[in-house]
Amino acid sequence: MNTRSPAPRLLVVDDEMHVRESLSRWFVEDGYEVDAAADAKEALSALGKRHYDVVVSDIKMPGMDGIELQRRIREINPRVAIILITAYASVSTAVQALKEGAYDYVTKPFDPEALSRVVAKACETLRLQDENVRLKQRLEASAPELVTGQSLAMQEVLGLVEAVAGTDTTVLIRGESGTGKELITRLIHAKSTRCYGPLVAVNCGALPEGVLESELFGHEKGSFTGAVQRHKGKLELADGGTLFLDEIGEISPKVQVELLRALEDHKIVRVGGSQEIPVDFRIICATNRDLEESVKAGGFREDLYYRINIFTITIPPLRDRREDILPIAEHFLHRYAAAMGRKATGFSADAKDLLRRHPWPGNVRELANAVERALVVCREGEIRAEHLPISAEVRPREQVDVEAQPLEEIEKRHIQRVLDAQGFNISRSARVLKIDRVTLYNKIRRYGIERHP
Repeated sequence: MNTRSPAPRLLVVDDEMHVRESLSRWFVEDGYEVDAAADAKEALSALGKRHYDVVVSDIKMPGMDGIELQRRIREINPRVAIILITAYASVSTAVQALKEGAYDYVTKPFDPEALSRVVAKACETLRLQDENVRLKQRLEASAPELVTGQSLAMQEVLGLVEAVAGTDTTVLIRGESGTGKELITRLIHAKSTRCYGPLVAVNCGALPEGVLESELFGHEKGSFTGAVQRHKGKLELADGGTLFLDEIGEISPKVQVELLRALEDHKIVRVGGSQEIPVDFRIICATNRDLEESVKAGGFREDLYYRINIFTITIPPLRDRREDILPIAEHFLHRYAAAMGRKATGFSADAKDLLRRHPWPGNVRELANAVERALVVCREGEIRAEHLPISAEVRPREQVDVEAQPLEEIEKRHIQRVLDAQGFNISRSARVLKIDRVTLYNKIRRYGIERHP
């Protein structure tokens, strides 16, 4: 299924035929749908028949000039972004047009690349309002999946989000699969000064090296077989906004070098190209891998690691914030019941007990799937334990500890034994415990575990 958004539609207005044709060809190569008009009257006729995202118009034209055309367009559709082309002598006129709502202007003679960047930013700006509405809706719908609970661990995470969101600092989000790393990224972006810019996400682990390189940096027409037109990469599209690189630990050494150069120089070169293109974005990375071990093993560059590991947010797994499980499950129950038109009244006592005791290796994502499946099976009424697709292999509560010790004390003693057995080697102990090093460090600090002499 093709989910790509339709190409932005441009209208080029100029009384000189060679200008209309050259600009039209240029924008078509950039991937836009382009129509052309020889004067303002023809442009207004076209606007009455089709929707356009951007109008690029010369100011000086016989009959109705570009300024008056702009006023007429604003009356027809104020959403259209208008870019005016003017001679140096008419700059003051163009500035006045900006005050009346024009998006921008360029002066003759103009650089086609510079005009392309202005048009690209105009298209992004037009989509921002819709994108921000969709983002707000997603946040309102999705935020409870992570923050409904009142656990201290999640309050600490949200505190870090508040602290870093207003800066341009690079953020590394760590956590197991399914804990909500992309949601935290969206929260940071929504609270940042770049919230009106694009949020561009790339799953680095889902693409092979060659495809990922082109996806990140773009490519020029003819740079390889199948490159039938110029393609702008995600780093270029994220200009003015936020770039989210998920599974950053999966990228190849070659792409690591190119990414590091782009982050340090704020410039990129498309595959098959030679021109340096300036880029301005905030980068947020996420990983469920132990990057420190990858650096030691030579799989991840140390300089790139230090470049992205400036501010770290670690999202705790669901099993480490069990007080959040039931509130999150209740959120999903109401959300999916409304979507399915079901009348679910809640969870039975045995279902709640099972939800609390399940280890949730798939974290919030697994919990969401479990609740949705239970609703399909139950249809209406109370969700019982047998409706949940959860293994009941956890021991009954009365058999957990015959000495009736608190769960935290049991966990502390177990971690202490593993650390002692492994000579307090954090990496080996984390592998034995089947948790990542950051989670283990957090537990050591939480429980005040010390190395025995």
